[in-house]
Amino acid sequence: MGFKKLYLLLVFPILSFVLFSQEVYEEVFVINIEVPIRVFQSGTFVDNLILDDFEIYEDGKLQKIEAVYLVKKRTIERKEEKKRFVPEISRNFYLFFEISEYTPKLGDAVDYFIHNVIIPGDNLIIITPMKTYRLTSRALEFKSKEELANQLKIMLKRDATMGNSEYRSEIMQLVSLAKAISAEDISGSGSSTKQIDSFSSAQYSDLPLEYKLMRYSDILHRVENLRKVDQQKLLDFARFLKNVEGQKYVFLFYQREFMPQIEPGIIDRLITVYQNQPGISRNISGLFENFRRTTSFDVDLVKRAYADSSISIHFLFITTPIKHIHGVHFKEQSDDIYSAFKEMARATGGFFDSSANTEVLFKQAVEASENYYLLYYIPSNYKGDGQFKKIKVRVKNKNYKVIHRLGYFAN
Repeated sequence: MGFKKLYLLLVFPILSFVLFSQEVYEEVFVINIEVPIRVFQSGTFVDNLILDDFEIYEDGKLQKIEAVYLVKKRTIERKEEKKRFVPEISRNFYLFFEISEYTPKLGDAVDYFIHNVIIPGDNLIIITPMKTYRLTSRALEFKSKEELANQLKIMLKRDATMGNSEYRSEIMQLVSLAKAISAEDISGSGSSTKQIDSFSSAQYSDLPLEYKLMRYSDILHRVENLRKVDQQKLLDFARFLKNVEGQKYVFLFYQREFMPQIEPGIIDRLITVYQNQPGISRNISGLFENFRRTTSFDVDLVKRAYADSSISIHFLFITTPIKHIHGVHFKEQSDDIYSAFKEMARATGGFFDSSANTEVLFKQAVEASENYYLLYYIPSNYKGDGQFKKIKVRVKNKNYKVIHRLGYFAN
């Protein structure tokens, strides 16, 4: 948990006017804030720090550190205590696969995790595009790691295929329409050149340009709805994780996205040719609006919710090669998601990076997360006002990279 409450009863005797004493009880909250901290120098974890090396600030005010524990995987290697705490260092892993296509590199990442990371006593939940799975606590006792890894890879491949079939179908439709519009005879005759390949545009080639543009716009809106991030589900997940005891690691695998678009030069020429036909001109101009992307959720609200829940989010952005199809411009459409989830990872003290090699990316994230310090402090002048309290930790007289959660809600 992010913090624990202890209750002290202060008793104040008061003489009454009727010559007998009464006792008035005032309840005082003592809030212990736990902050997992990772300290690096040139990419290597620094494991020789002591309590006096750290300074911790809450909303800019220096706080008194009560204890520091050095944790490696599931073992407390060293501790310094001015006040004794009992850290909960059990591990809860959440592998979240937001993918539209299964790749062998994803399988390699799964193999690495099962064979080298998870051990008996760890908890594992896997979220695929279709379902949520929990690895039972005794699974590692009854099945070999090879069996578990193969089972997980089969589930992931199946769910990625089934869970995103509608999305992939819509993308193929956009490609076909973009090809058909790009092949349009811009002299205004309405005829078009048929181009047949794996993304055939033949089904649209004889249709009027106005219909093609409307159809393209409709499908683009549907794709946007399919890929929208549900803010309430994100907040619910953070709320759920806040009540989970122990250390919580979310590894979010997200594949790079490309949106098939009509070549910009073709759009410009079509606007010029059809400027005297308001219906077509309006539909062409509307495409520019459809190409503008905004994040579909409040990033600041969500990242504070996850920081408050004391979760480490590790954002693994899987880069994929761009496709090349004549007449179609593939524009990367992951910028909004990438920037939002990178902010969430940063706010929770997590790792974020991008690579085409999913296994290497995952290894880096695991290595960056498995060693850490746990710092405890009691906020001075604490008020349970529901406000978000920002935390800042630094190592004295050292130029180290220090990462930790952004803060907590004083509830």
